[in-house]
Amino acid sequence: MGVTGEQIGPARSRERFLVGEPVESGVRSPILNSWLRCRLLGLSPDQTELPYRDDFDPDSRLVRAAVPVLDQLQSRFSGSQMNISVADSNGTVLQRRFGEPSLARSLPPIQSVPGFVFAERFGGTNGIGLALAERGPIQVYGAEHFAERAQSNACCAVPIRDQLSGHIVGVLCFGYPHSYEHPSLAVLLRRAAETIERRMMEESSARERRLLRTYLDAERRARTGGDTHDGHHVGATLPVESAGSAELDELVDLELDPHDQTVLKEKATELISSFRRAAVDVTLQHGREATLLSRPVTSRSGVAGMVVEAVLSSDTPPVHHLPLSPRPGPPPSGTPAGAPADSAVPRPGTVRGLVLVGEPEVGKYAVEARRRLELLAEAGSRIGTTLDVSRTAWELAEIAVPRLADYVTVDLPEAVLRGDESAHPEAELQRAVRHGLRADSPFFPVGQHVELQSGSPHMRALAEGQAVLEAEFDPAAGWITANPAHARHARRIMAHGVHSLIVVPLLARGVLLGIASFYRAQDPAPFGDDDARLAQELTARAALCIDNARRYTREHTLALALQRSLLPRGLPEQGAVEVAHRYLPAESGVGGDWFDVIPLSGTRVALLVGDVVGHGLHAAATMGRLRTAARNFAELELAPDELLTHLDNLLVRLDREEGDDHATGSIGIVGATCLYVIYDPTSRQCTMARAGHLPPALVHPDGGVEFADLPAGPPLGLGGLPFETAAIELPQDSTLVLYTDGLVEDRHRDIDVALDQLRRALAHVDRSPEDTCQAVMDAMAPEHPTDDIALLVARTHTLSADRIAVWDLPADPARVSDIRAAATRQLAHWGLDELSFAAELLLSELVTNAVRYGIEPIQVRLIHDRALICEVSDGSSTAPHLRRAANTDEGGRGLFLVAQLAQSWGTRYTPRGKVIWAECALEAA
Repeated sequence: MGVTGEQIGPARSRERFLVGEPVESGVRSPILNSWLRCRLLGLSPDQTELPYRDDFDPDSRLVRAAVPVLDQLQSRFSGSQMNISVADSNGTVLQRRFGEPSLARSLPPIQSVPGFVFAERFGGTNGIGLALAERGPIQVYGAEHFAERAQSNACCAVPIRDQLSGHIVGVLCFGYPHSYEHPSLAVLLRRAAETIERRMMEESSARERRLLRTYLDAERRARTGGDTHDGHHVGATLPVESAGSAELDELVDLELDPHDQTVLKEKATELISSFRRAAVDVTLQHGREATLLSRPVTSRSGVAGMVVEAVLSSDTPPVHHLPLSPRPGPPPSGTPAGAPADSAVPRPGTVRGLVLVGEPEVGKYAVEARRRLELLAEAGSRIGTTLDVSRTAWELAEIAVPRLADYVTVDLPEAVLRGDESAHPEAELQRAVRHGLRADSPFFPVGQHVELQSGSPHMRALAEGQAVLEAEFDPAAGWITANPAHARHARRIMAHGVHSLIVVPLLARGVLLGIASFYRAQDPAPFGDDDARLAQELTARAALCIDNARRYTREHTLALALQRSLLPRGLPEQGAVEVAHRYLPAESGVGGDWFDVIPLSGTRVALLVGDVVGHGLHAAATMGRLRTAARNFAELELAPDELLTHLDNLLVRLDREEGDDHATGSIGIVGATCLYVIYDPTSRQCTMARAGHLPPALVHPDGGVEFADLPAGPPLGLGGLPFETAAIELPQDSTLVLYTDGLVEDRHRDIDVALDQLRRALAHVDRSPEDTCQAVMDAMAPEHPTDDIALLVARTHTLSADRIAVWDLPADPARVSDIRAAATRQLAHWGLDELSFAAELLLSELVTNAVRYGIEPIQVRLIHDRALICEVSDGSSTAPHLRRAANTDEGGRGLFLVAQLAQSWGTRYTPRGKVIWAECALEAA
C-alpha cells in the first residue's frame, strides 16, 4: 500500500486500529500482524525507545562480506536521500551508508549511528524488525510504520542467510522518502543481499582451501622428512573433488565403487561434524573394509578443521581396477600424543588416501541436511498408511518426534474427524494428537476443545496459510499475557523446557483441515528456517493424507448409512423362529451383504442372506434393490428355487441396463450370491436353495453341527441356469445359522480351518441365539475385516399339534355346514368363541369356492398362533381374483367379503395345487 491522497500509507487504517476498530480489509496481512504484535507488546507509537549496543563486532564475517556491496550501493545512489543499512540477526545495525553523505549529519543518531537495535519488540513495525519477524522480504510505507518518527519514509528490507546453514544472519535495508518508491528497488535489494550471501560462502570456501593446503604441506613435509603440522579442530565438509586439480595430483587416489564412495563420505562427514580424533571401521561392498581416521588440522591463518583419511587393505584388489598408492616409509614426525597408531602409521599391506577435509560446523550442516532428506523419505512411507483421519495425524507426530521436535500436537475440527469440511475451523478445533518424549506432556489432552488466542502464532498460521516460526517461546508475549488461562498454560509448558515453536496449518486442495504445532525442549538451539521448511513439508504430506482419509471417511459413512438404511431396522414379529443377527461392515469399504427375516402365510418364515460382489455405494445400492425384490417375490409365496430364478433374471436386466450407460462409465453389476430358506413350524419342514452361497450350518439339539448338503447353484447374474431346492425335516429346537463369506473367508486362513472353527463356536446348545451371535463374532470376525459380515442365527420352534385342526372333505356342497359346525366347536375349545362368527363366514366362502371351482383333494386347516389362520386347499392351480361385482351379478362377492373380515389373505401354490388362506387378528373379536 503506497501513497493515498495527501497521506503516506494507511494512516486512517492505523488510526482505526489504534482505537480498536476492525481494519482487516485495508491493511496488508504482514503489517496488520505486526501492529497486533506491537500492541500486545505494549508499544506506543510515540514512545518507542530503541536500545543501543556498543559491543557489536564491527569486523564480523557479515560486515566483511557486506562492506564492498555497501560501497557499490552508496556509489549507485550518490546524491540521493537513500539510507542503506546492514543489521545482524538481532536487529542491531552494524553498518550505514548514505547516498548524500551530508544526510548523516542532519539525521538523529537513531537513524544514522550504528549500534541501535531495530528489532520489532523495541521499534515496532519497521523494515529491519519486520524482515526478521516475517523471515522474508518486506516493504513498509509511511504510516505502516508503528513509530511516529518513521512515518515520513518508506523502506524495503530482505534477510541475509548463511547458504550453508540456511540461518538468517542479518538484514539489508533501504530507507528512502516515499516519493522514491519504484519496483526496481526490491529487485536491486534482493540481488545485493544475494551478493553478500555469495561472498560469505566464498569466504568459507577460502578457509577450506587453506585447510586443504595445510594438509598437503604437512603430507609433503612428512614424505621429505620435515615437520608435520599438528593442528587442532573446528570443521566443514569439503569433498576432495572440490579442491584444485594441482592439489589433487598430490593426493593418493582412492577411486572406488560409487556406492562405497558415498558410504565413506557420509561417515567422514559425521566424523568431521563430531569434531573429534577417531578411528572408525566401515564395511564396504564385496566384503571389503576400510578404516576412517580423523585428525585436526589448523591453517596458518588460524582456521581450524578436521581431516579424514581412509585406510584400505591392499591384499584384495578394488572393485574397479584403479591404482592405489601405498605409503611406505616412517610415520610422520608430528603425530600428536595419544592418537591412535593408525592415524599416523599405515599397517603393512595397506593404502591410504584423503576422503574429506573441512570445518565441523559445516559438517554438521551437511549431516543435518542428509538427515532431513532421510526423514522426508521415511515420511513418504510412514504417513498415510491407513484411511483413518486420527491415525494419519498420529503418524505425523510419530515421524516428527524426536528427530524434528520434542513435542507435537495436532488440532483438527470435529467436522474433519467425521469426514466433512469445517465452516469455521479456527473456532471448532479440538486436540486430536498429543505426542512427545515425556509421558507427562504439558499440553491439552486429546479430545479437549482448543481456543486460539488472537495474535498467537497459531492464529497467524491459520490466517496466513503458511508456517509461523517462533524461535523463542516467550511466556511474556502479549498474546499469552492477554489471557490468564493462556499465561498459566504457557508457564506449565516452559516448566518442561519448551523454548521454541513452529506452527503449520494443515492445508490440502485449498481446504483448511487443522493445525500442527512442533515444540523443542531438549535441544538448546532454537528452531530455524530449515526446521520450519521441514515441518511444513511433513505437514503438507500429512495434510494431503488426512484429506484423502477425510474424503474416504465421508464416502464410507455415506455408504454405510445407505447400507444400514437398506438393511432391516428391526425384526418382524413371528413365532416360527427366535432370531438374532449381526452385521459388521468392512474397514476398507462398505460391501453389499444383507440379511432378512420375512413372515409368510401359515406361520411359516423365510430367512435370507446375500452378498453383492464389490464394495462401495454401487454395491450397497444393488443390495437394496435385491433385498426389496426378494421381499416382493417372497410375498408372492414363491418356492426358493423360483425366487432365486426371479432374482437372477432381475440382476441380468440391471447389469444390461447399467452396462449400457456410457454417460456414467458404469461397467454393470458383477454378480451376487444368495441363500433362501423357508421354515414351517407346523411340520418342521425346511426348504432351501442357494445361488453360489455358502450352505447354512445346522445345530442339532444335542450340540452336533453340520453344514447342510445343498446344491450350490450358480451365482446370481449369470442367467439361464437352474436352481435346485432341498427339503429337510429339522429336529425340534434346532438352530439354523446363515452367514456371508466374510465370516469364514480370509486371505490369512484356509476356509476349511475357518469352517471347523465355526463348528466349534456353534457347538453349545445352552446358548440363546443372541449369545450364539456374539460368541461366533468373537471367535471368527477378524480385527480389521476386509469384507462385510452378515450373520443370522435362528432357533426353530414347533407349533403344538393341539393348536392345529385339519379336516378333509369331498367336493360336496352339503358338507360346508358340517365344516362350519366343526370349526365353531374347535374355536370354543381354544377359547376363541368371539371369532366364531367371522371364522364361519370366512370358511363358508373359502370352502364353497373350493367345492365349486376346485378339484379334490380338498382340505381345511385352522391354526391358532399369533392370529387365527384359516386355510382351504384343493388340487386346482386356478387363482381366485378379487373383483367388484355389478348390481346384476349373482356371485363374485365372496372374496370381497373375505378381504373385509380378514386382516390379510392370499394364495400360495403347492406341488399338489393351491392354498387360499386368511388371517383374523385375535383382537378383532
